[in-house]
Amino acid sequence: MRLTTLSMLTAIAASAGFAATAAADVKIVVTKQTYDISGITGEALIRSMNRNGPRHGFLSRAIAQTSYTKGWDIDFVQAKRACHIQRANGTLKLKVTLPRVVSTLPPGLDKDWERFLAGVRKHEDTHGDIAAQMMAATEKSLVALAVPNDPGCSKTRREASRRIDVIYDQYEDRQNAFDASEHREGGRVEYLVEAFVKS
Repeated sequence: MRLTTLSMLTAIAASAGFAATAAADVKIVVTKQTYDISGITGEALIRSMNRNGPRHGFLSRAIAQTSYTKGWDIDFVQAKRACHIQRANGTLKLKVTLPRVVSTLPPGLDKDWERFLAGVRKHEDTHGDIAAQMMAATEKSLVALAVPNDPGCSKTRREASRRIDVIYDQYEDRQNAFDASEHREGGRVEYLVEAFVKS
């Protein structure tokens, strides 16, 4: 599950002519947190995750979770009644929540746990990668934006916001498709859980 928030800060400057290229930068900030679980079997640890994991919807909980917020700081430049983006800096804040075992694991289960957790991390890393790809695609779209006959840059601001929203929706579809593939019956998450329960 991804909690997403959008903000766009803008500034307008007057210019005698367009810059040759727009400047852009994306900063990614990752915060990791854990929640505690305990048990001495794979099945007991899975039950503990089901009780203590991050909320996924209203009634259920997830084994792990990646949420993000995104924001854009954009400078618009006017020249000869036209407007373009001079600078578009994005910030992606990722928060990853993973389980942490606080009980002493019996011999053998510790290695099974590490394998299980590596699979969970790989899943969450993919969500983060898709979010980063979204920011890169947005950056590319914004720096190419120029709107003629827009002396107040209002059309350009609206178009920038529209492009951000369209790309966000496209990449949310990718996030959901990835989850659907991973969580389907017989999928990778089911395999990870079943293999660990048998530990």
